[in-house]
Amino acid sequence: MNRQHTVRSTAFAVAAALMTAFAATASAQEVPTGYPADYADLIAKAKEEGTVSVYTSTDAAQSQKLQDGFTKRYGIKIAYNDLGTNGTYNQVISEAAAGQTTADVVWSSAMDLQMTLVQDGYASEYASPEAGKLPSWANFKNMLYATTVEPIGMIYNTKALSEDKLPKTYADLITFLKDNKSMLQGKVATFDPEKSGSGFLHHSNDARNRNDFWDLAKAMGEDGAKIYSSSGGMKETVVSGENIIAINIIGSYALDWVKESPNLGVHFASDYTPAFSRLALITKDAPHSNAAKLFVDYMLSGEGQSLLAEGGLPSVREDVSAGINIKTLNERVGGGLKPIAVDEGVLEYMDQMKRVQFLNDWKEALGR
Repeated sequence: MNRQHTVRSTAFAVAAALMTAFAATASAQEVPTGYPADYADLIAKAKEEGTVSVYTSTDAAQSQKLQDGFTKRYGIKIAYNDLGTNGTYNQVISEAAAGQTTADVVWSSAMDLQMTLVQDGYASEYASPEAGKLPSWANFKNMLYATTVEPIGMIYNTKALSEDKLPKTYADLITFLKDNKSMLQGKVATFDPEKSGSGFLHHSNDARNRNDFWDLAKAMGEDGAKIYSSSGGMKETVVSGENIIAINIIGSYALDWVKESPNLGVHFASDYTPAFSRLALITKDAPHSNAAKLFVDYMLSGEGQSLLAEGGLPSVREDVSAGINIKTLNERVGGGLKPIAVDEGVLEYMDQMKRVQFLNDWKEALGR
């Protein structure tokens, strides 16, 4: 019996060793070109964790190709939670306060809220092997990475407004709103900065960079502009004809919408087209920290960026040929692309007093 027990134990030990060796070899074969050799260890640990939890404001449909590609490559499941911009931020704060962090990766288009999480200590530092492929403005201290570059623009109802009548520049837009009050009265839409994190970012970024932003806000107010909490909500009203034009919406969405809606057009100012990015961070106490690192690397990789671009989210990299990348996007909007840098500048209006003042000024400008 002792001899048989020893034989069985030896057989099990050999089998276990072979399985470990096989897993290590498989992980090594999955290491992307140019990555450090020990990256195989990260892959192996991530697979042991088996899942990665993502809190996001990105519709699952737009990121589905990315999710499928990641799971297919590594066999790791994604717990995808679309909570919206404000919802994502608040959930991360609440879980951390309760000592029950669930999110591994936080991926949101509210750049100011993401930077706030970093500054308040909710993110961990991770130097991605893909960092060198990104523009310098797209990485904040290896803690916050831009994964997309998405223009902020306008949509309009093509049956109510012809392309040749559209304003060419930001200043022209202000004049256009003032000169066409009878046609546009009650038919202008824009984001509600109080209810939408994206809306607050878009408007406050213009206020930081344009001396004439408040002239635009007042012109919208004089036209009886209506405010919405989402780009999708504005889209439906423009398609139906309830509104003629929607200003400062997410242009990456619009570029896809016009493919399916013949009476919908998308337009960008040739001199100034700001662009936001969906920013990714790894939480400080991520329960699946290795899977989180693997997922962020995949998002920033050529393959991941291609899948995002195929889903309608323009790539922040120039070397991606699928869909739209940062270079071709600049050409599409007329050469005036102005990406919002991933730096402390996005926090200017996160100061409570300045935020309250901004929202008060906004309401006054719109006649609320």
